[in-house]
Amino acid sequence: MDRVYVCSCFGVTEQQVKQHAANGACTPRQIASACKAGTDCGSCVRRIQAILGRGACPRRDLADQGRPVLAALDEAA
Repeated sequence: MDRVYVCSCFGVTEQQVKQHAANGACTPRQIASACKAGTDCGSCVRRIQAILGRGACPRRDLADQGRPVLAALDEAA
C-alpha cells in the first residue's frame, strides 16, 4: 500500500488526515491539534484544507455545545 504523505515534517499521511476529519476535525488547526500536521514549516496547510474541503463539519453541533469532538486514533494505521 502506498502512503501519500501530506506533512513530511511529522510523517502524517493523507489517510491519517482523513481519519482525523472523520473523527470530527473540521479545520487545519484541529488537524494540527490532533497530529501536529501543519505546525512546523506550514507547507502542508493548503493540502490539509483541500482534503477537508468545504463540506459541513460532521460534529459541528458537538463543538457548538462545548463538547469534545476529536477522538484518539489507534496507532495501528
